[in-house]
Amino acid sequence: MTQKPFVIAIDGTAASGKGTLGKRLASHLGMVHLDTGLLYRYVGCKVLREVINIESVMNHNSPEAKFAGQVASKPISLEEIVRLDLSGEAVSKAASMVSAIPAVRAGLLEFQRNVASDPKGAVLDGRDIGTVVCPDAEAKFFITASVESRAERRFKQLQALGKQVIYGDILRELKDRDARDASRKLAPMMAAKDAFKLDTTHMNMDEVFEKVLSVVLSKRA
Repeated sequence: MTQKPFVIAIDGTAASGKGTLGKRLASHLGMVHLDTGLLYRYVGCKVLREVINIESVMNHNSPEAKFAGQVASKPISLEEIVRLDLSGEAVSKAASMVSAIPAVRAGLLEFQRNVASDPKGAVLDGRDIGTVVCPDAEAKFFITASVESRAERRFKQLQALGKQVIYGDILRELKDRDARDASRKLAPMMAAKDAFKLDTTHMNMDEVFEKVLSVVLSKRA
């Protein structure tokens, strides 16, 4: 009988360190990793290139929203995602908006679940991994931090990439994104009932990694 792949689901707020944590866990455990936020950033980036006003996607019956759904339903190349610049705040905002479109979420769901079925095991991070994408994941986490500390992390990250950014703008966008992610009707951001919750406001990356790894290993024992 084939053993079910071990899946680690990491959800939480934007800029809380989910992606960095997921990548490090996957590398340490020999699993595949998928930052599902990149998928929504990819769709958002594609939409930004085609529409004049990104706000129009908020009407899920609009041509712009339907275009976003079409992008999400087509095969996605991870190589193309790597080539695109998906780090800007405009792309982040667009990603949050298109993520509320039912057709976008449906179009990306199969792709995410296919990654989660890898025999080596998988680490997926995002907003609804433990609640929607992989509700049967063996290990679930919900990572958060104060919005001020997250804004500071994102500010430094973008500065390191050579971006001209303003801390106040990032703080405001993170607050707006938190509100959109938590209030959308479809797959809102929330902790799964059986998720291990971790506030990383006063933790460094090594501390977060060691804490999460200890929980994972206890579940694999």
